[in-house]
Amino acid sequence: MTQLSAELRSDLAPAGKLRVGLNFSNFLLAAKDPVSGVPCGIAVDLALELGRRAGMPVEFIGFDSGGKLADAAKAGAWDIAFLGAEPARSGDIDFTPAYLEIEASYLVPPGSALRTIAEVDREGVRICVSSKSAYDLFLSRTIKRARLVRAASIDASFERFVADKLDALAGLKPRLAADAEKLPGSRLLEGRFTAIQQAIGVSKGRLAAGAYLREFVEDAKASGLVARVIEQNGVKGVAVAA
Repeated sequence: MTQLSAELRSDLAPAGKLRVGLNFSNFLLAAKDPVSGVPCGIAVDLALELGRRAGMPVEFIGFDSGGKLADAAKAGAWDIAFLGAEPARSGDIDFTPAYLEIEASYLVPPGSALRTIAEVDREGVRICVSSKSAYDLFLSRTIKRARLVRAASIDASFERFVADKLDALAGLKPRLAADAEKLPGSRLLEGRFTAIQQAIGVSKGRLAAGAYLREFVEDAKASGLVARVIEQNGVKGVAVAA
């Protein structure tokens, strides 16, 4: 990979340490150790490897939703962030190519007549979704007939889906599978309405940092690093991006 010049180091981490934004609501990529509270997961391992290669310490800055993580770009709260690469976020953030992808689908309640992904987008159907999540942004662009009902977080979206007897819950398939176990008789619809492309983001205009991160991501995929950290963390339902 490219050697870090003083200028590149300053663009990547202006304060001399790499401040990494994490979305702790996406437990597939980042979580906190239940005993120590130390961040762990796929995104954490990749960030630590990036810091090792760059020769700088890493500081993790956690957020409880992808929307809040993305919004924090405006305030310069982080130097880089691991989050879904959605066009709606591109006004403030430049993204690397995706390093992995996660399929998104719908959970439907017991007795639902909905059988396919295509049937969900019809008049009268209410889809619950975590506000400003990557899949909320995708559905906001693509849903034509159904109505999106937003909740403040992933946990809150499941609670509202159940409490308000909504017609479908949108989410990442591994999380929906876990939610289905809490609602007997519910079903996860086969297929996907999209695959969320997980990438590394930097605030707009940091061209040198962006180029270095793109190189890192491509090397991490080609070398098998991404596949290894997925396996080491025992995460199911994600795949290395093409």
